[in-house]
Order: sequence, then C-alpha cells, then structure tokens
Amino acid sequence: MGARILLVEDDSVIVSALTELLEGEGYAVDTAATQTAALARALPSGGDSARSYALVLLDVSLAEGNGLAVCGALKQAVPELPVMFLTASGDEFTTVTGLELGADDYIAKPFRPRELLARIASVLRRTQPASRRTITLGPLTIDPDRAHVERAGEEVALSALEYRLLLLFATHPGKLVTRDQIRDALWDDAGTYIEENTLTVYIKRLRDKIEDDPAHPALITTVRGLGYRALG
Repeated sequence: MGARILLVEDDSVIVSALTELLEGEGYAVDTAATQTAALARALPSGGDSARSYALVLLDVSLAEGNGLAVCGALKQAVPELPVMFLTASGDEFTTVTGLELGADDYIAKPFRPRELLARIASVLRRTQPASRRTITLGPLTIDPDRAHVERAGEEVALSALEYRLLLLFATHPGKLVTRDQIRDALWDDAGTYIEENTLTVYIKRLRDKIEDDPAHPALITTVRGLGYRALG
C-alpha cells in the first residue's frame, strides 16, 4: 500500500473524485468533512498516530470550522506532518496565511488532476526521509529512488523491464491491471512494444524471482481473461 493521505473536504463530489484519483495512483485515502473530524483523525490520543499520514490535503473552506485552524493545530502538534492547501483561485490572503501557519504547499481550484498529483509527489519527496519512500508488496521492499528491490534484506536482481513491471503492480495493490495497461506502461517507460507472448514470458520471469512458489503465485495472481492482480 502506498502513502496514506488525509483528505479534508466537505464537498462530496470533490471527495469522490479526489479519492478515486489518489487511490488510482496507489495512495491510501482517509477523509474528513469538518474541522473536528479532521483533528480527531489526525491527532487521536494526543497526536501519537499523526505520522501515520504522509500528507494532509486540506480545503480552506469547511462547513464546520476551517482549514486554517486545522493547519495551525496540526503544525503545532506535529510540525513535520506535511499539509497541502486547496484554495480558491486568486485568494492571496488565504494562501499567504496558510503558508505562514506552516503549510508545505497549496494549489488553487480548479486544478488539473495531473498537476495535483505532481505537487503531492513533490511535497512527499521534500518532507519524507528516504526510509519512508519505499513500497512493499508482501515480503518485498521496493525503493523507487534507487530502483532497488529487497527480500528479507537480500537484493532481488531484476532486469529494467522486470523492475518496471513489478513497480506497476506494487503501486496498484489489490487492483486489476489489464494486459493492455501493462503494455502501455512498458511502452511509455521502456520505449519498446511488448507483444502478447513476450508479456507472458516477462510475467513468468518476474514470478520466478519474487514468488515462493512460482507455479502457485501469491504476490501477482492471474485474473483469467482480464489481466493480473497484485497482493493488496
């Protein structure tokens, strides 16, 4: 499972759209619609579990309370917890106030989905230590910064395409990944078209290196006629 994000937003349409977008990128998403609910989620039991969130994505305007108060409380209790504001376009006062309270970034509505994802990734790179920028898939630990895979402390030697294939599955845990999606991803990343039979060979080679029993895979399972699903 990827980094966990707390989305604080009271518009149900925006919550639904952003949750789908973020989960599609491999993030885990919790939501809160009010100031009280946001602080209860982020700071239970005196704040001990606040760092379970990699980022708080925070709307300034809430039906109950406001995002500025949430940001102030979070930054006072857990200064290292990243906060990113969703602000109204052209609202300079709120933007400046949020940054003065310690917000790590902001993006004005309406925003483009890919831009939001890029800004989130940038905040996470700046604020998380390298040890937190890892992805797990069962017993595997993947470090995207170094393109490095380990199992029980031992490196798993993968080819470039095998690594890209594993990373695609690991960032979509529990979700169906179709063969077309795999070919598109490998085409975009590796610049080489992957034919149907060749793709099957790559899947087999990857399973041979990461599965306890490649004949009965547990980390990457086949969804007959549709594609594959990684362990969620």
